[in-house]
Amino acid sequence: MIRDLPNGERPRERLRDSGAPALSDTELLAILLRTGSAAESVVELAGRMLVHFGGLEGLARAGYADLHGLHGLGEAKAAQLQAAIELGRRLASLRGADRPTIRTPQDVSDLVRPSMAFLDQEHFRVLVLNTRNQVLASPDVFVGSVNATTIRTAEVFREAVRQSATTIIAVHNHPSG
Repeated sequence: MIRDLPNGERPRERLRDSGAPALSDTELLAILLRTGSAAESVVELAGRMLVHFGGLEGLARAGYADLHGLHGLGEAKAAQLQAAIELGRRLASLRGADRPTIRTPQDVSDLVRPSMAFLDQEHFRVLVLNTRNQVLASPDVFVGSVNATTIRTAEVFREAVRQSATTIIAVHNHPSG
């Protein structure tokens, strides 16, 4: 159990004393989970989760039912994890200005990768830009299956027309990587 560890080895205390970068993925996940069970410590639970889902990337792809179905994770812990993962995605997609500016293909990748990289289905998204190449909107136009999506032309341009955009950039993901 965590309480049996010396203070210098407990995840929360290590985070306080050494900072978050000094902690392993297992320790950071253990802090989010807060408690284990009578049968295993929270660190053991976190380690088992990472093995079960294949690391952080697999954990980010796991749905609520997948998380809640794992022994030791109730509704509250599953919800906490999903909320933390979504906050991480949103934080990763933020840029310095209120509206990101697209100057290069890398800018597009940096903007959409955090929110699209771990999706289980193909998503087709349109980045709607103003005359300064600032993103006005980025709606998901279609959600397909694991390996295909059908696109209707009118839907691709709907938000661009609504926003009086001058440019659009179409993007989509591949769940297989």
